[in-house]
Amino acid sequence: MSWVSFVGSGPGDPELLTVRAADLIRQADVIVTESADHEALVASLRGGGEAPEFVDGGFGEDGQPLTHAARAKVVVKQAKRGLRVVRLMTGDPFVYASGPEEAAAVAKAGLGFEIVPGVSSVAAVPAYAGIPLTTKDHREVAVVTCGDRIDWSQYADDRTLVLLSGVGIVGDIAKALIAAGRDPQTPVAMTRVGTTTGQQTVTSDLEHIAADARAARMTPPAIIVVGKVVDLRETLSWFETKPLFGWRVLVPRTKEQAPALSTKLRGYGAVPEEVPTISVEPPRNPQQMDKAIRGLVEGRYEWVAFTSVNAVRAVREKFDEYGLDARAFSGLKIAAVGDKTSAALLEMGLRPDLVPAPEDQSAAGLLEVWPEYDDLLDPINRVFLPRADIATENLIAGLHELGWECDDVTAYRTVRAAPPPAPTRDAIKTGKFDAVVFTSSSTVRNLVGIAGKPHPSTVIAVIGPATAKTAEEHGLRVDVLSPTPSIEALADALAGFGGARRAALVEQGLPVTKPSDRKPAARRKATSS
Repeated sequence: MSWVSFVGSGPGDPELLTVRAADLIRQADVIVTESADHEALVASLRGGGEAPEFVDGGFGEDGQPLTHAARAKVVVKQAKRGLRVVRLMTGDPFVYASGPEEAAAVAKAGLGFEIVPGVSSVAAVPAYAGIPLTTKDHREVAVVTCGDRIDWSQYADDRTLVLLSGVGIVGDIAKALIAAGRDPQTPVAMTRVGTTTGQQTVTSDLEHIAADARAARMTPPAIIVVGKVVDLRETLSWFETKPLFGWRVLVPRTKEQAPALSTKLRGYGAVPEEVPTISVEPPRNPQQMDKAIRGLVEGRYEWVAFTSVNAVRAVREKFDEYGLDARAFSGLKIAAVGDKTSAALLEMGLRPDLVPAPEDQSAAGLLEVWPEYDDLLDPINRVFLPRADIATENLIAGLHELGWECDDVTAYRTVRAAPPPAPTRDAIKTGKFDAVVFTSSSTVRNLVGIAGKPHPSTVIAVIGPATAKTAEEHGLRVDVLSPTPSIEALADALAGFGGARRAALVEQGLPVTKPSDRKPAARRKATSS
């Protein structure tokens, strides 16, 4: 049966998409889009799977916006193909959209359809600006699509107004409302690209909103709210006051490890941009690893020490290759360098016997808690240590001092990735990034190698002391040092820095700027004492 799903994509923030909407988008054969950013939204939901066929349902071949009738014809034509069709619409399909006309055309053609509501910008954008549309003292709201034929005298009372498509004529609207009897001092807020990290809000009053919006260079799309509820923004603003709001943060990591850090940064209002600097690949000579796995099965080792998630993955891949499972670790003791590595082991069905304290999850921390070899208690004195080809030797030396013999095996290689695109390299060197987060010494070396040093104005955040040392060796001053070596703690530390910076600017009565807004002449290099 031919069928169309009219799906609301929400006001702009992809995370406001409904569960039903996300499911339909993932299953669709054809997606009729309405705005330019819909294809990117679909790609983020479907991952690396096969892309659907995209059909532009918002603009014609000449680049001009389609009428409601023309949009309906596009949707009906696609629906008749007998494929799974999603009509993706900004906001909600039935709220200030062409959804009703398009759905009526589908019904007239004898085709089936469903409506999947989306979060409407009418309520969402003011909410993200910290402006409630109703309170116990203000219970009435009127939503107006602005144009030439509005009788503004009917809105002369004190109810809250939500104005759509009014940016270019806000001065005329304000004059008309004042002429109708509204107080010139009535609060007004204009919020552009609401619910996104580019959101910008101007607060004013009817008398001055036109001049203030012009001074702030406000452009569509924007929502305008008129009424006393606007004053509550001073207390309820929550989105634009996030500690990293609007910060463009460079995340130089391996592709498979970057998403978790980026997700955490987005939660603080940042705009993370992932740049692969390291590619994790198998060792050039796999024979050493093959021999170690055989030794593990045959009882050659007393301990296996995992110093990274990648090491766990490398061993797991070898286990899959040989048809082994967690039972092969029977009788072995397992050490993990930290919580992330422990979690990767748990996915294999293995619970580590030894993990450093949370405040020192590093190779040094692991040595602090590692027991000395005792020939009475320990039947075997050998440790299997699968690790990267460029790892430091401190752990091996420390284990030797404790009486253990180590099979230090290259389980994987970290290879420098290809340089990022020219615009990204330019942004790194010219200070268009507000911060860079380094999660290892190799990410420092590789980023500088493939893209050059970050600009002096860019905030440098690092995951631990070893990474800080490498950054300083490359002439970078470290601004943020994570208290514990985890990406969560690193993101929290950068947010703490951003929040303190914002609070200091507010306390001084200065505009809240981002590091990329102010570029010092030079960053003072770190000096050793």
